[in-house]
Amino acid sequence: MKNILTNIRGDAFGGITAGIVALPLALAFGVSSGLGPSAGLYGAIFLGFFAALLGGTPTQISGPTAPMTAISMILIAGILQANDGNIDKALPIILSVFIIAGLFQILIGAIGLGGYIKYIPYPVVSGFMTAIGVIIIITNILPIIGYYVDNDMERIQSFKPQAEELIIENILRDEAEEGLLVLEDFKETISRAEKITEEEIMNEATILANKENSGVIGAIKSLPRALRTINYLELILALSTIIIIYGFKKITTKVPSTLVALLIVSGAAILMDLDYRRIEEIPEGFPILNTAIFTQFSFGTISPYIFTAITLAFLGAIDSLLTSVVADNMTKTNHKPNQELIGQGIGNSIAGVFGGLPGAGATIRTVVNINAGGKSKLSGMIAGVFLLFILLVLGPLASKIPAAVLAGILITVGIGVMDHKGLKAIPYMPKEEVLIMIVVLLLSTFWNLVYAVGVGLIIASLVFMKKMGDATADKSDLKPLKEEKSWADETNFPEEMKDQVFIKHIKGPIFFGSTSYIQILAKQIPDTASHVIIRMDLVPYLDQSGLYVLEDVFLELEKKEVAVLLVDVQNQPLYLMKSIDIVPDLIAEEHVFESFDQCTKWIIKNLD
Repeated sequence: MKNILTNIRGDAFGGITAGIVALPLALAFGVSSGLGPSAGLYGAIFLGFFAALLGGTPTQISGPTAPMTAISMILIAGILQANDGNIDKALPIILSVFIIAGLFQILIGAIGLGGYIKYIPYPVVSGFMTAIGVIIIITNILPIIGYYVDNDMERIQSFKPQAEELIIENILRDEAEEGLLVLEDFKETISRAEKITEEEIMNEATILANKENSGVIGAIKSLPRALRTINYLELILALSTIIIIYGFKKITTKVPSTLVALLIVSGAAILMDLDYRRIEEIPEGFPILNTAIFTQFSFGTISPYIFTAITLAFLGAIDSLLTSVVADNMTKTNHKPNQELIGQGIGNSIAGVFGGLPGAGATIRTVVNINAGGKSKLSGMIAGVFLLFILLVLGPLASKIPAAVLAGILITVGIGVMDHKGLKAIPYMPKEEVLIMIVVLLLSTFWNLVYAVGVGLIIASLVFMKKMGDATADKSDLKPLKEEKSWADETNFPEEMKDQVFIKHIKGPIFFGSTSYIQILAKQIPDTASHVIIRMDLVPYLDQSGLYVLEDVFLELEKKEVAVLLVDVQNQPLYLMKSIDIVPDLIAEEHVFESFDQCTKWIIKNLD
C-alpha cells in the first residue's frame, strides 16, 4: 500500500486522463456489441478497477477493446437470434458466457500458461487484427448513413411470409412437445394459429430482417438499399466526428480527440435540437447485479458457447499481455503475466455479473495513463471510479448522444486497430506468411473469427515445420552472457577492446517461437560497450515475428548509443532486413560484414 500511495498525484491525473479517453470508446463499443452503451461503460468500470487492483501490470488500463467487442458482437447476435430476439431471455445466457470467459482467464493464469501466449505467429495476429478493423468499419457504414432496418417497414414487410411460416413451425413444435399434435386432426393447431396477432407477425419479421442485416455480409447486402435512403443529417454528424478526431490530433495530442469530437458534435446536435437518432438510454444509478444469470442458469443453454468463451479468454489474454509488454517498455519494469491474467479474469467475471462487456488491457489508454504520470495500480482503479462517477452524474445527459457520433468514432477505431505495419510489409514478406495473414483476414471477416484463428495457427504450424525441415537447422540457441564461448576466428581479437566491443552469437532460425530469447539480447549488453557484433553465420531463416523483434532490439541498442555490426548474414534474413529498411536506416550497409576478419579490421581502424 505504501508503494501505491507514493505517487498519488501522478496516478490520479493518469487515471482521470485515461478515464476521459476510455469514455467515448466504452460507449461506442457497447453500442457496437448490441447490448447498448451501458454495457460498454459497465465493462470499463468493473474490469478497469479489478484488473488494476489484482493484475500484474501496475500501469495497465483495461476495458472493452475492439477485438473483444468484435467477438462479443457475433456471440450476442447469435444468442439473440436463438431466443427470437428477446433480450430478456438472451441476456442471462450472454452474460454467463462472459463470466465463463473470465473464469477461463483465471484458470489460464493460475496454471501458468501466460508465458505461452507469445507462441502465436505474427501473421495470424496481423490478419486477425486487420479483420477486426474491417468488420468494425463495414458494420458501421449503415449507422453512418442513417439506415436502421427497424425503420424500414418495406423491408420488414418482405419477411412476413417467412415470419408466419416460422410461427406455425413453433406452434407445431410446441404441440409435439406437449403431446397435442395429431396429424389426423389439426383443430388445436388451427385454434392457436387463429390467435396469432399482426403484432406478433411483425415482431418476428423484424427479428428476421435484423438477422439478415447483421454482420459483415448482412451489411454488404443491405448497402445498396441503404444508399437509396441516405439520412444526410446522420451522415453529417458521423463525418464531422471523424474529421474532428483526425483534425484535432494535428493541433494537439494532449487532449483526447475522440472526447473532443464527442462533446462538440453531440453538443451541437443537442443545442440545435436536431432530429437525430439517439443511443439507447443509459440506466440511472449504480449498476444492478443481474440475478437472472444464477436463477435461470442451465448448462444446456450455455454449452454451445463454451468454445466462444474460451476464445474470448485467450483473445483477452493476448490483448492484455501485448499491452503489458508496451507498458514494460515505457516504464522499464517487468509485468507478471500470470497474475495479470488472473486479474483480467476476475475483472471480466465481475463485469459480466453487472451486465458489462468483456475486455482486456487497452494499449492507447495505458500509454495515456503512463504519459500523464500513472505509475501504480491506483491509476487504473481511479480510472474505473472516475467512469462510475460519470455514469452516476452524467448518465441522463450521455443518453442524448447521437448514434451517428459513436459510429464515426468506431470507424476511426476500426482504421486504427488494423495492422498497417503488416499490410505495408506484404510485398516483402515470404509468400507463405502473406498467405496465412490473408487467409485469417478473409475467414475472420466473412466467416468466423474463432475458427479463422484456428485455421491460421494450423497453416502457420505446417509452414513452420516445412521451413524447419528445409533449413535442416537446430533450434534457436542463445546462451546467457556468462556462458558465451569465443569462436576460433575470435581468438586474435584485441584484448584491450573487449570492454567496448561485445560479441553475440545467434544460432538457428529466428522465428515466432524464439522471439523471447532474442528480446533478451539488448539487456545482455554491458554498459561499457559502445559496439556490439552480432554473428548470424548460423541463422538460416528469419520470419516476420523475428524480423520485428530484431528491429525492436536494434532500436533499443540505438537508444543506448550502442552501434550494431552484423557479420555473415545469410541471404534470406538480409533480404528481409533490407525490405523494411532495417538496413540501411538502422544499420548502415558499411556495418554489415561478410566475415569476422573484415569486421575486426573495421573495429581496429575506427576505435583506435
